[in-house]
Parts: sequence; structure tokens; C-alpha cells
Amino acid sequence: MNHNYRLDDGHQTIVLTSTNDRLPQVTYWGRPLPQAQDLNAVADGAYVDATGGMLDETPDLSICPEATQAFPGQPGLNIRTADGHVVYPSFHLAGAEQSDTRLTLTFKDAKNGLTYVAEFETCAETGVLKTWSNLSSDAPIHVQWFAAPVLPAPAQSTEMIDFAGRWIGEFQEVRTPWTAGIRQRNNRTGRTGHEHFPALIVPVSGASNTQGEVYAFHYGWSGGHQMIAEELPDGRRQVQFGHATDTELSSGHAFSSAPLYVTYSDTGMNGCATAFQRHLRDKIVQFPDANRPRPVHYNCWEAVYFDHDLDVLKDIAKRAAELGAERFVLDDGWFGKRDDDTTSLGDWTIDPRKFPDGLSPLIDHIHTHGMQFGIWFEPEMVNPNSDLYRSHPDWALGAADQPLGRHQMVLNMALPEVRDYLYDHIAAVLGNYDIDYIKWDHNRVLPTPDAAQTRGFYDLVDRLRADFPTVEIESCSSGGGRIDFGVMERTHRVWLSDSNDALERLRIQHSAALFLPLAITGSHVGPRVCHTSGRILDISLRAWTAAQRHIGFEMDPRELTDHEATVLTRVTSWWKENRDWMTRADILRLDHIDPAIIAEQQLAEDGSQFVVFAGKVAANDQVSPRPLRLANLNPDATYRISLVNPEDADPASRTGSPLIKGPLDLSGAFLMSRGVTLQTSFPQSIWVLKGERL
Repeated sequence: MNHNYRLDDGHQTIVLTSTNDRLPQVTYWGRPLPQAQDLNAVADGAYVDATGGMLDETPDLSICPEATQAFPGQPGLNIRTADGHVVYPSFHLAGAEQSDTRLTLTFKDAKNGLTYVAEFETCAETGVLKTWSNLSSDAPIHVQWFAAPVLPAPAQSTEMIDFAGRWIGEFQEVRTPWTAGIRQRNNRTGRTGHEHFPALIVPVSGASNTQGEVYAFHYGWSGGHQMIAEELPDGRRQVQFGHATDTELSSGHAFSSAPLYVTYSDTGMNGCATAFQRHLRDKIVQFPDANRPRPVHYNCWEAVYFDHDLDVLKDIAKRAAELGAERFVLDDGWFGKRDDDTTSLGDWTIDPRKFPDGLSPLIDHIHTHGMQFGIWFEPEMVNPNSDLYRSHPDWALGAADQPLGRHQMVLNMALPEVRDYLYDHIAAVLGNYDIDYIKWDHNRVLPTPDAAQTRGFYDLVDRLRADFPTVEIESCSSGGGRIDFGVMERTHRVWLSDSNDALERLRIQHSAALFLPLAITGSHVGPRVCHTSGRILDISLRAWTAAQRHIGFEMDPRELTDHEATVLTRVTSWWKENRDWMTRADILRLDHIDPAIIAEQQLAEDGSQFVVFAGKVAANDQVSPRPLRLANLNPDATYRISLVNPEDADPASRTGSPLIKGPLDLSGAFLMSRGVTLQTSFPQSIWVLKGERL
């Protein structure tokens, strides 16, 4: 006998079928099914036959595959008793509750005293399904591996896309062919990681950014994850996400996965991308004032590093405001005796050598120039050369002789006394000064992975958020080392990468757009000589690349020539004029046959306008630029398109494009089918194209 459950959000349908009260399988996931569809017929249609050399019945690929069902792949749960004996659960249906937006399925294993609960929550506004699992036990158990509800991958896919990376090189797309066996990631660094963004995209064969069917997954957890993408011997495919293995170090009675966010698109990878962008912006991030425009950001790190001089900072702040900055962030170096990165982490008191009258003189000066004030903390870390470590060496996580990272160790955030100490010192600064913003950093991996560390971090941030609800928080971890939907439940902006190299940023932002909206993605105009690559890039490329996201500056404004200051002021002014609609726009990655071009289109929520950023990172293989096809326009509408930056034309073109001379009125059909051809340009340049529907 079957129990069938159906979930719809207007964008996708998922059908789960429990046979003979066993854990259910996903028997359908894809484009919306007709409401009249017979779900027993769906289950029959998903039947997998058995043949010679196999069992007489194909084991279920359930939402938590069980070894007791002779499942031939990786199980969804590996547990042991408190004294180390392996437990093989066998769950049976105990209850189901369903509303318009939520399904809760409960299963019990009476013999082993276990209860498994799977939760599913739909969102019609975004088309993202949130699902998670809970496990409880009558007796203490050790959990080695516990997956969020397991979903199938499509048989019609030939490859999967996950994400690798490194410091200043985040969000590298890795394409792996499906073959028999496992593609596995087990991130045991203790944080989300530059190397292991917790996501997977599975395109059906032939899909691209703008067309075809795509399935996408994101695991919302900041403490390291495991991903299993497995093709079974019978050809079926499963995708599992959960906390990294063996990170629940203590036995207990109750365990939960983090939320797994999934979505389906029949409009290419952009359909999944915009679903995630909208869901993160509108359903996960909780801005103190969602209606307040995102302020133009200035961070002093690459201008002064640890060398904090009040008069210099005041001068820099004045210049930043004249360029258009609306928020000034005082970065590392304001506390303890912090003249370099070898000392004082954990000593969160203002350095009287640098700020003899406290921070008020600087903050007051910044406010007179109409800017908010923000400040840097790295709460989870401690230098051995600090008053805190000398007083409490037992608060450091791991062995005393462990390798250091950036001359620092990690505080044990599972200890309540550590969290209380950090809360008291951070709250003292927030309570004594008018602070609008925290840049919260995390600059090394854990000595050993421990899920309790992440829960302790969440607890501290939640406590500060509750008591200082108007303060925005940026998640930074040597750049993009802690970006996930779990940390974004508690923060409001991410520092995508420590690289301010505009060429690197074009690629990183392009990949990150599969998940992250403009509203929360920081992007800064760096120094003329990039501090992480050594490249010297034109101010126009640097400025327009930053203008693709939440714009900011992170250079010493005293280095700017008059020309550079003029360009930066003009681009910043343009961004302010357009930020209201761009903050809510969909970021669409554009398909382009030329690998020299990285292009995206930001389309307004009502479809009335768009902007295209077309970066050229290298020389073209062919003589002339190939047309750039746009996306998601009304084919019957006419759009007036114009170049935003015609002044950036260079001598590469001998004849000049009509767009240089003025706007063109073209149909959506033309722009999406033939595309627009931009003027020939030198490498390391960018064209910005604005479109308005007439």
C-alpha cells in the first residue's frame, strides 16, 4: 500500500511515496504536475525493475536510505550506541501532517528507540523548497553521519557542478561527469570554507545559463559539510548533504541536520539562481531596515592596515565621503596593542596609544560627513601573545602545540564562559559608541572540526543581534570562507573575496550569482596596484566591476588622480541613482560563446529596465566581437538600449559602434535571438549597457 504526499509551490512539484509504511522515496521532482495527476500512477511510473543477479525487489532510494533495506549505496544515517556498537535503523511510518506550505513526516524504530522526522517547507514567492531532518533517541547515541532528506538526481544529466576554491580565488566551478560511484566532498575545516561552498547544481543534458532543466541544492550550515552525489549500480542517482562526518563529538539524545534548500528550473541555471537570490534576500536575511537603501561602503584596510592615526583616518574619511561613501568601516588594528597580526586578538579594548580619547572623535567626524560608522571584530580567535590567552589558555580549542594560522588559535565557542566574555566585550563597544555595522572576521580553520563550535558562534551572534537589533553584520572569513545560508540568517552582507582584483572579481561574482543577490554581496574598488595580484587595472574596470554588487571602496583615496576620482565619483553616483531597482533585480548570467567575455544582465523586478555588464578579460579569438544575447525579456516589447560608459571607448575600434553615437530601439526578440554587438575594445575593459522597456 502507498502513502503519497505532494508538495507544490507553483514553480515545481515534488511527490513522495511511502510503500508499506517504509521511509518514502521521491517519485517525482520537476516542473509542476496537473492537480488532477493520480499520485499512485506517479509511483508506478517511477518503478525500477529488477533483473537477474539482483534482489527480487529494488531497494528504496528513500529520503534516508537504510542499510537494513539492502540499499546498495551510501546510507543516510550512520550511528552507534554510547558504548560503540553500530546501529542499523529500520523506520516505519508513525504520522504525517500537511498544510498548504509544510509537510512533516514522522517515522519510528521501536526496537532501537529511534524517531526520525523529515520536514518540508515550500515558498511560493521564490520557488525554493527548504527541507531538514531530526533524529531523537531514547538512549544516548553517537552520530557519525546524518543527512538532510535525500533527493534523487535526474537520469538525463551527464554532469554535475560543485564549487572549489582558495583564498582570493573563491567559487571555482567544478564540472564532473556522472559515472558509477561517488562524487564526495567532506569539508572538515570547521567553517564553510573557500574550498567547499556547500552546493551542487545538476543540469539536464543540454542546459545552459538561459535554457534547459536544472536542479540545484544548497546546505545552509557554517561548520563544514559532506556532499555525496552517487550513481548506484542500477543507474539511479542520489544526492546527500549533511554536517561533515564525525563532527558531533558528544553522544546525545537529539540531532538535526541544517536546512537543505533545493529548487528546480526549466529556464536554465538562471532559474535556479534567481530563486536562490530572491529566497536569500527576502526570506533568510533579516535587515534592520529593509527599506533603507544599501549604503556605499568604505573600508580602510587596504589604505592603512594596522597603522591607525586619527588625523590620517579623518582625512581619508573626508575624501571617501566626497567620492560618495555613506559608511566608513574601521578595520583591524584599533584594539589591544595590535600593530600587526601577531598580537592582541581577544583583547577587545580600545588602544589608548592610537585613540587616547576613545573612538568618539573619529565617529563624530565621520557623522559630520554624513556616513555611518562600522568596526572590525574577529571574536572567535585569540593570539597566544594576548592578555586573554595568558589568562585563559584553557579557552583555546585544540592542543597547545598545534600549528597556528595567521599567528592565532581558535577559542572554544562551545564553552558558555567564552561566549559570555566575548559578548560582554563586544557589547561594551557597541553600547558605548554609535556603531551601525560590524565586519565579523574568521581568519583560520579549526584545529579539529566540531559542530558545537558553529552552534556556539550562532548563539553569540544571535544574542548580540537580539540586544543590538539595528547593527548590521558582515560575514567575512579571509574573504569568502564563511558564506552560506546558515550564516546569512544572522548577518546582512558577505565579503565575497579578499581579492579586489577586478578581473578575478568578474569571475568570482559571476559564479556566486548562482546563489547570492546584489543586496548582500560586497564588492570594492581596490588600489591602483592590486595588493593580492600585483596587477594594475584601469579605474573604469575597477569601478564598474564593483558597481555590479554592493559597491564600496577599499583603497587610499589620497592615491587617486583627478581623473580616477572623477570616474569613481561618476560611477558611484550612477550606482546610487539605480540601486533601488538593482537591489531587487534578478542577476542573470548570460551565455556567450567567447571565453574572453564574462557577462551578466540585471533585470528589474517588474521587467521595465535592465543593465548589462560585459567584462572582457582577454583578447578575442576572432577579429570582431560576437553578439551578446540577452535573457528573460518580453519578445514583443521594444527596449531602448544605450551605453552607460561610452567615454570608455578605446582605439581598438576603427569605425565605432552605433551605440557609441546614441541609443537603439530593439525588440526583445531581437535582443534574445540575435543579440547586441558591442564595440571592439581592448582586453581588461568593460561595457555597461542600460535598457528601458518602451
